[in-house]
Amino acid sequence: MADETIKTLMWDGIYAAKEGKKEEARRALGRAIELTHDHDSLADAWYWLSRVADDPAESRRCLENCLAHDLYYPEARRALAVLDGKLKPDEIVDPDALPAQPGGSQAAQADRFTCPKCGGRMAYSPDGRSLVCESCQRAETPSAGRDYAEQDFFLAMATARGHRQPVATTTFRCRGCGADFILPPKLISSTCAFCGSNHVVAVKQQRDLIAPDAIIPMEFDRRRAATLLVRWVEQNKIQPQGKVQAPHGIYLPVWTFDIEGEMPWSGQVYRDKQWVSISGTDTIHYNDLCIPACSEMADLLRPALPEFRYSSAPAYDPAYISGWPAEVYQVAMADAALEARRLVARDARQKIINHQGMVDNLKYSTAALHIASFKQALVPVWLTRYQAEQETYRVLINGQTGSIHGEKPKRGLAGWLENLVG
Repeated sequence: MADETIKTLMWDGIYAAKEGKKEEARRALGRAIELTHDHDSLADAWYWLSRVADDPAESRRCLENCLAHDLYYPEARRALAVLDGKLKPDEIVDPDALPAQPGGSQAAQADRFTCPKCGGRMAYSPDGRSLVCESCQRAETPSAGRDYAEQDFFLAMATARGHRQPVATTTFRCRGCGADFILPPKLISSTCAFCGSNHVVAVKQQRDLIAPDAIIPMEFDRRRAATLLVRWVEQNKIQPQGKVQAPHGIYLPVWTFDIEGEMPWSGQVYRDKQWVSISGTDTIHYNDLCIPACSEMADLLRPALPEFRYSSAPAYDPAYISGWPAEVYQVAMADAALEARRLVARDARQKIINHQGMVDNLKYSTAALHIASFKQALVPVWLTRYQAEQETYRVLINGQTGSIHGEKPKRGLAGWLENLVG
């Protein structure tokens, strides 16, 4: 009977709040708070009380009480962000009517890197340390010491930033000669076709893109990449047909997520000649769970992601990609977040099976898993292709560790069967 009373009070209070009947809503919700000890109900009641508060201070108190019972209550976190000035109400998207994908071209600011001594082009050297003039070899160190800040997942998901793909084309003006260019749709850095200046587009000037938060600098040059490639080809006894393409360096985007929470589960195991019901709750905590944000090379990049040292990555600075191509993310942050949750659930399920043995009718819930924060990072790789056995194969070299992830010709029985079936 008490549960039904609390449920009725909650419904009456929420309905009154939506109708703008503030006093009626306060009475019903206040009474519900006095009667219930359920954290979910208390969080709901305090949130709706914040909606009928008469002043910002009272609204803040209600929101803080709501978060005390549910730290990840998304509506309360967004409302508190609005009160703190971190989020503008007009930036919040309607989840039932997300804005259309932008098209056309947009003007963007670009940084030009020239040598202060001779005016020559400066490009980032593949030693992870400096900008080097291609004419006089003067070296300068990019600004250091600035730490990147991971972004609040709830706030990003409340705005179009969490859902949009990058724009199709971007235009920028060269600061060296004044010429206008169309930047290829997947790149955020380029070289002026007329004066040869290296440019980096300042994506923070484009509301449709989430700018990178961190970058892992390239740590070795093309010659070293070629040496590693030759060694890998020899170790795998691959006989390429014709000349292997020289590796070319590029920065690829990835999303990283911090995920935490609990995952309750239940199932049955066969023990002592009978089926026994088992259950439990696993505590989940993932830091920097990485999801590829590119499309074409995602399959080769995915196994390389755990190898990068993200903890030592500096904050993104355009100087790091001067002279290097960098791909804009092709996977929206919201889609990457769903993939991250799926991977967490898959890993948790496998851990249950490893610990309990074969579990029949295994059921689990990911409702209590929360993504606390995210960031976009650029990681360095060297890419190339080679031909063997009349096929083309792709190779990715980790630009920080030198490890190689490449496609190989199928040999032996497996390759013979595949050719037979094909």
